[in-house]
Amino acid sequence: MQSLSEKFQDGIRFQGPFLWAIIIVAGAIVLFSSVYTVEPSEEAVILRFGRYISTEPPGLHFKLPFMDEAIKVKTKVILQEEFGFRSAIRGERVDDYTNEALREESLTLTGDLNVGAVEWIVQYQISDPKKFLFNTREVLKNLRDVSQSVMRRVVGDRTVNEVLTTGRVEIADEAHRLTQEVLDRYDIGLRIVTVKLQNVNPPEPVKPAFNEVNAAKQEQEQAINQAEREYNKVIPEARGKAEQAIRDAQGYATAAVNRAEGDAARFRSMLAAYRTAPAVTRTRLYLETMEELYGRFKALTIVDKGVQGLLPVFSQKGRQPASGEAP
Repeated sequence: MQSLSEKFQDGIRFQGPFLWAIIIVAGAIVLFSSVYTVEPSEEAVILRFGRYISTEPPGLHFKLPFMDEAIKVKTKVILQEEFGFRSAIRGERVDDYTNEALREESLTLTGDLNVGAVEWIVQYQISDPKKFLFNTREVLKNLRDVSQSVMRRVVGDRTVNEVLTTGRVEIADEAHRLTQEVLDRYDIGLRIVTVKLQNVNPPEPVKPAFNEVNAAKQEQEQAINQAEREYNKVIPEARGKAEQAIRDAQGYATAAVNRAEGDAARFRSMLAAYRTAPAVTRTRLYLETMEELYGRFKALTIVDKGVQGLLPVFSQKGRQPASGEAP
């Protein structure tokens, strides 16, 4: 008995440090498995035995070891899906039209039954981590399917000219709105940040014809711009001349009215004088008229109509000798 007791005590003394080491290691494992950190750009979804418990914000958190699982979801990061092309590195576009799937992905039918190669991107955020993880399977596939369906619908409501030229912004805005509406109905926890068209081109087989059409349109626009420049040059000049003619006519009319008013005033004055002294007024008017009339001639000879022959008379040059009189 003594020997067995001594052996048991010796075993305990021998295994004591080893047991403490095991306990410390196990405690460290439990501690580290119960503490987790959520980054500022993330939220953590906590599952207990696979069942949703809560969503935790950024910071340091604790969970039950071996029972709880923390799934971190990047909710503050803008993610991106590309359609019709793929980028090898984010922000650097890589053309890869050798891939038949990419070509088919970009081809869309317009409202006037033409085909366009439309490339676009969809930028989005995860707005609800729980819905993103559990409300549907293959969330990104659903997002891509919805975006392609919406883009084909929006492009199909417009002509090829609108798609290639003037309607790009309107197409992107409408696709943004409709995509968000569909995702909200699916309730999968995604928020569309933007839909942006990249390259929009006609398919390669018909691109030369489209280029010719665009060149013709550019020439048409140049001709229109030239005509507008000529219009803007000629019309102001004509308008200025017309305004000058109007001002001249108005000045002439004003002068004519003033002259008429002056003549009327003089006539009224003469009429008043005539009524006061008719004989004197007639004589004065006669003399003034003769003075004005005689002033128009360089030389003037006055002859009495009652004289049968020529007699010496006075003229503006002085006395002139009669016929046969010595000078």
